[in-house]
Amino acid sequence: MDAIALLKRDHAEVKEMFEQVEALSERATATRGKLFQKIDAALELHTQIEEQVFYPAFKERAEDSEEREKILEAFEEHHVAKAVIAELKELDPSDETFAPKLNVLMEAVRHHIKEEEGQLFKMARELFDRDELTELGERLEAAKSEGGGSRPAPRSRSRSGEVEAPARTAGR
Repeated sequence: MDAIALLKRDHAEVKEMFEQVEALSERATATRGKLFQKIDAALELHTQIEEQVFYPAFKERAEDSEEREKILEAFEEHHVAKAVIAELKELDPSDETFAPKLNVLMEAVRHHIKEEEGQLFKMARELFDRDELTELGERLEAAKSEGGGSRPAPRSRSRSGEVEAPARTAGR
């Protein structure tokens, strides 16, 4: 399966879980909490494989500032989603702020999916040929089967605000 098809499949699975959340009554807090746990697991694995495999390959191939800006924006959208997820993990699903915060997460992720599928993936089809997308898909699938593999090293920012590559440590 090519990388884009695999990532779109993940997107569809997450959107289906969002629809399940939206169908819940206001009082279905336990079910909302269980669905959030599934959403969290799916998003964590998805973002890990994107950040470890797809985004670095895309960034390496980016030929112009628009492509580079799109991939950096995607990294930042992941950061925002992770921050909201961290806040949700600290809340009980019966907390009055849990459902609204979960709605904010769903809106942010839907926006991210729309941009990826509408712009980033189109750019990727121009940057990579069919065989390369298939090879990336195989790498994504392998990372997924390993549970995402190791977490990416934290990114730092230079004084100019440029995202710098993670620092290598001894023994890596």
